[in-house]
Amino acid sequence: MPYQHKAFAHLNADRAPLYRAILEGFVRAKQRFALHLRQGDVDRALNEAGFAEEAASIAAALAQLVEWNNLEAHPDTADVATVEEFYRPRHLYQLTPTGEAAERAVAFFERTLGERGELQAVALADIRVLLEELLALADGGAPDEGKAHRVLLSLRGRFEELTAKAQAFMSSLQRTIDLHGLSLQALLAYKQSLIDYLERFIGELVLATAEISSLLLRLEERGLAGLLAAAARRELADALAPSETDRAVAESAWTSRWQGLRSWFLQSDGEPCQAEMLRQRARAAIPALLSAVASLNDRRVARSDRAADLRALAIWFAEAPRDEDAHRLWRAAFALAPTRHLTVDQETLTARDLSPVPAQASWLEAPPIDISPRLRESGKYTRPGPPSRVIDRSAEKATLTALLRDEAAQIEEARRRLAIGRPLRMSALGTLGRAEFDLLLDLLGEALAGRVRDSDVVETASTDGSLLIRLEPPVDGAETVLETAIGSLRTPDFVVTIIDAFAPTKDAAAS
Repeated sequence: MPYQHKAFAHLNADRAPLYRAILEGFVRAKQRFALHLRQGDVDRALNEAGFAEEAASIAAALAQLVEWNNLEAHPDTADVATVEEFYRPRHLYQLTPTGEAAERAVAFFERTLGERGELQAVALADIRVLLEELLALADGGAPDEGKAHRVLLSLRGRFEELTAKAQAFMSSLQRTIDLHGLSLQALLAYKQSLIDYLERFIGELVLATAEISSLLLRLEERGLAGLLAAAARRELADALAPSETDRAVAESAWTSRWQGLRSWFLQSDGEPCQAEMLRQRARAAIPALLSAVASLNDRRVARSDRAADLRALAIWFAEAPRDEDAHRLWRAAFALAPTRHLTVDQETLTARDLSPVPAQASWLEAPPIDISPRLRESGKYTRPGPPSRVIDRSAEKATLTALLRDEAAQIEEARRRLAIGRPLRMSALGTLGRAEFDLLLDLLGEALAGRVRDSDVVETASTDGSLLIRLEPPVDGAETVLETAIGSLRTPDFVVTIIDAFAPTKDAAAS
């Protein structure tokens, strides 16, 4: 069985906040070079942190942390005046290496979770400047080991920070694009600022990638291996009797870091570089955000939001006073009503007509339904045999044909009356029939949809393109009331010109 450290057991214990506060107090004390703490010192540290604990509870917590190997206890014999005080258990507590490592790991974990991602254009500029310094060192002959090491350390730090921040930002960006919990005002403000932020970074990334790629290639041509070897030697300068293996490992580590930097800005084996992939992700985030905004707007316009409906339903379930009410809500919300649509025989239908069964009746209490034995055995109700006789629908078809012919005649008559090809005031149209009124409304709708200002003159066509309409506003601002077969319509007294686009012209008729 693999060995398991107990140093992290306090994170899931019942009194985890107390254990964390005690260990954080030891970490702060060690930063002040105080290696040992008595229980009284721990009491004061907890009071400063807002923990009001009894001495017995603190003593038990310290003993438990000693058992988990977060702390180690040493007998405290200082300031002993009597034999009784000497035999009374008193301890000095100190962080163990295991406990300190666990606290560092927990602090790093919490700091990483709370860290905000960002696209660092400044880091790109710093990387470019550091590469120029390395290039100057490579051109100057034998490089200064100390300076080469410092520049490479700074370059590694800025590059690792750029990578970590970019990954955190793109991860948080995808969660933000889902727009969970954002109000409309916050969404609009965030949308514009995010688009500006991404566009600015994309532009700077394109320029920086070209310059950094050129510097990387020039460095590799002018002696990069010497710089990396110098940095490896400088790293082992304070080591006690470093071996050739240690030097090889240090130089290999710097070579690996350089390859990581190189793959960020230069393509390798036909694969796009990391900077290009980041640019693609950033560019793809803009249409994704706009699509999410459009989806949110559609939900607002349609007044239908499934997520909001389910949240409201969850609240209703939580507020249901009894289980029976929750079951009734479940059946009503998801249409889980008793099934009464099975094919049954004539006797069952007659019995149900005489004695109806309510839809809310339970299957356990309602009388059984007698269905056809054929349906029960085979799942099909159709009896084998010759097909049913074809029903003659000639009379119905003739009726529908007559109705369509009459409707087409009415539409043609309406076209002949309205499409006269010359300007006419609305007040001069007279009383309109149903077909004429419907046609006029369609044409007015097309014309008014294309008008921006009330004074505009609009020329447009019907949906099928067979009629052309010109709509002019009344100069005198007059209004009129159109009398139709289905009521009256008050409207501005427009000047309308309706032309049949397929009617022969005068020149064509003369020829």
